[in-house]
Amino acid sequence: MTSLATLLADPNMQWILLGCILLGLSSGVIGSFMYLRKQSLMGDALAHAALPGVCVAFMITGTKSVFGFMIGAAIAGIAATFAISVLIRYSRIKSDSAIAAVLSVFFGFGIMLLTEIQHSGAGNQSGLDKFLFGQAAAMVLSDVYTMAAISVVLIGVCLLFFKEFKLLSFDPGFARGLGFPAGLLDKLLMLLIVIAVVAGIQAVGVIMMAALLITPAVSARYWTEKLGVMVCLSGLFGAIAGLGGTLLSSLGQNLPTGPLCVLCATVVFGVSLIFAPQRGMISKAIVRWNVRNNLEQAVGTPPGKERAL
Repeated sequence: MTSLATLLADPNMQWILLGCILLGLSSGVIGSFMYLRKQSLMGDALAHAALPGVCVAFMITGTKSVFGFMIGAAIAGIAATFAISVLIRYSRIKSDSAIAAVLSVFFGFGIMLLTEIQHSGAGNQSGLDKFLFGQAAAMVLSDVYTMAAISVVLIGVCLLFFKEFKLLSFDPGFARGLGFPAGLLDKLLMLLIVIAVVAGIQAVGVIMMAALLITPAVSARYWTEKLGVMVCLSGLFGAIAGLGGTLLSSLGQNLPTGPLCVLCATVVFGVSLIFAPQRGMISKAIVRWNVRNNLEQAVGTPPGKERAL
């Protein structure tokens, strides 16, 4: 097992580490608004919808261009968002059913294209199956620059439209009453989710990306009642997941980075679930014990000395 200091001195390791940290940071920030709007499944749908876009991009270009893959995945994600919106608006299908249907259709189409590519002459050279679970070790410095730019854009837009996204998350009707373009803001938020998914498919993969979007946000919700603090904590937890997953995968032999990042995010969620103040399991157990103890003392008080309630 290689020592941690030796690994951190490797420039390639530094690029991968920085890329995964930035991915977790931006995903956590965007995922906070998804979680509050009860659109957790939307990230899963857009992540799975990216696979046919990657396959089509390879079939058109014939090369493993990460930039081309990102364009194809972005187009597929936008198409999936449009399909979900059409199903919700022009049919009686509920939002969760529409998201699940689009997720299944796009992912099934992507698997079909992936199988066709693997049986073609260029199948052995494509390596597109790596996009299912991610291949962070394949990132180079240009990929980190791209991910850094995307992270800056995502976080910057969230800061710029924080008030609007806050209103949209808690009370869309009130936002429309104040004159905010709720429909346009909703599409902007969906576009940011698509961009975050596209940025993460190489490192985490289309299957695991949804967990990196939602799990840090769920963990952060246990620690605070304020949206601003929740968004910051969610980004921090996402960055910790990216850091921990990358270090663990580098210390072992042939351990995948993407799944380990998701597992680290799950560990953070478990810690939040148990130890968070007010919302954690231990805190709730203490509150229940105190209430039961006070109730037993009040019931057991001798007559004439009842407590004033």
